[in-house]
Parts: sequence; structure tokens; C-alpha cells
Amino acid sequence: MSVSDQIAIQLPYLRRYARALTGSQQSGDAYVRATLEAALADRSLRESIAHSRAALYGAFTRIWATSHVDEPSMGSGGMHEQAAQERLATIAPIHRQALLLTTVEEFSREETAQILDFPVEEIDSLVSQAVLEIEGESATQVLIIEDEPLISMQLEGLVTDLGHTVVGTAATHAQAVEIFSRHPAGLVLADIQLADGSSGIDAVEDLLKFGDVPVIFITAYPERLLTGERPEPTYLVTKPFQEATVRASISQALFFNSSRSVA
Repeated sequence: MSVSDQIAIQLPYLRRYARALTGSQQSGDAYVRATLEAALADRSLRESIAHSRAALYGAFTRIWATSHVDEPSMGSGGMHEQAAQERLATIAPIHRQALLLTTVEEFSREETAQILDFPVEEIDSLVSQAVLEIEGESATQVLIIEDEPLISMQLEGLVTDLGHTVVGTAATHAQAVEIFSRHPAGLVLADIQLADGSSGIDAVEDLLKFGDVPVIFITAYPERLLTGERPEPTYLVTKPFQEATVRASISQALFFNSSRSVA
């Protein structure tokens, strides 16, 4: 397998991390591009990140921490982006990175320490501090779109334990739209393949016609959503998932969606 092919396998997951870290597809993808450009200019770096996922994330971390990247204008989302960036300023970047790396990206404490160039014995403390810093988001109402009953029940219990209210669970596109039209939710958790062959992606697109709402896709097929070729979800959890991963994604989604910091 060529070096470019080895790197390409990891790109969807790096995009996921970058978007969760920055709060937007536009910003996250700009830093991923900068990382790849750095690798093209440095053969030793290119070889390193091709053979180590942690090295790839480490290279991205150095770019994100030390570089200014010009982002192409998307022509929309200005207020949301402003809110995201202002909210980001309230959390120490190192704490947020440690949380995402150990939960969403499922790196070990040792790998996370390598990526962040931080003592391994301090990683748990960083994660705990990040959780404390983002636990202040308000409780909200949640719609779950999932056709597997056991997973739906697991998500419902998890959401409830976090202090949120589940307005309904839907197994099909039509059910999701019907529930949301009666009970608009403040957060949506969605699978992409539903019971009757309908698409969770299509369902979410219809829900967004009612208004802007944060969405977390929970799927066994993340590569279908992270191609870099079109607008894509900022929050994506891969099945089978760890509950800590879902919790972290919910906190990130609600944290960034808040516009309380925008006058």
C-alpha cells in the first residue's frame, strides 16, 4: 500500500477530530489541508504519519497550535461560527484536545500524551478538567433516530442520565419528521440506515428545514459521511460506540451550538 493510500485511510477520522475540535467543517478541514501540505513538503514527516495514526494527529496538533490557516468563505453560518469561536475561548485547548482524543478518537493515554507532547500521568487530569469546563450547557430535548431497539434504549438512558429529555425515538425517516414536527428538539442523535431502508441523512435534512439544530450521527459507516466532498456533519460517532464517546460528543455539540455568548 502506498504512503498516500495509508494516509487516506485515516483522513476521515482526522476530519472528524478537526471539526469537533474547531466547531465547524470549514475550519477543521482547513487545518487538515494544512497538515497534508506540510507532509507533502517533508518526506520524513510523510513517512511518519503514514505508519502511525498518533503521528498524524500529532502533526495536525502542531499545525493547529502554531499556525494561522486562511479559511475559504462559505457565505453562511457567520453567527454560529462566531458563537463557536467565542465559546472555544472559555475552554483551555489542551483540555478539549485530551477529551476528544481519548473519547471520540479512542486513543490510549500513552498515545494521547504522544500526540499532545504532554506527560502521560497528566492526561486523566486534563480530561477531567475538560468535562468540568463544558458541563455548564443547559439541558435540552433530544430526538433519537435509530432502528435498533437495544441501541435506541441505550441512547435514551444515556441522554436521560445527562439531564436531557427524550422527546421521542424514531426508526424511520417518516417517524422522525412526524415527531420533530410536533416536538422540535434541541439535539438530534441519528443513525444513517433506518428500518424501512430510508436514510437518516435524508431525515436530518428534512428536520433542518424546521430550523438549525445540532446533529450527532452515530453510524457503523463513518466513511460515507466524511469524504470532504460536500457539507458534512461536525459530530460523528462510530458504532460500536463507547458511552463516554457519545457523552463527549453531546457536550461538544451543545457547547458549540449555544449562542449565549453572541450579543
